[in-house]
Amino acid sequence: MFGKTETIFLVLRGADEAARSLREALANAHPEDRPGLELALRLVEEADARSETELRGHWVRRTLSEVGYAGPVDSVAAIKALRGAEPGLSLRSAVQLAKEAAALEA
Repeated sequence: MFGKTETIFLVLRGADEAARSLREALANAHPEDRPGLELALRLVEEADARSETELRGHWVRRTLSEVGYAGPVDSVAAIKALRGAEPGLSLRSAVQLAKEAAALEA
């Protein structure tokens, strides 16, 4: 009741709207614009196909990389680096995110 407030890690999805917009742009695109729009659409569709666990794991790996951490994602040092990069992240959340990221690598 009086403990530290838990940070909730929420994955927001908007890929369906982005894909719809890209498809509309492709329908009216000049030939020289099509390759870039097709690539963008493919990347959006690939991201949309990922599970929330995969997206969280990707966030963990990207965040650790941004702070220069290159070791195991579920180590104490990784959890410390995550919490340093994201000060509002609770220990419990950081551990859970690190475990999920490690499980994806296995």
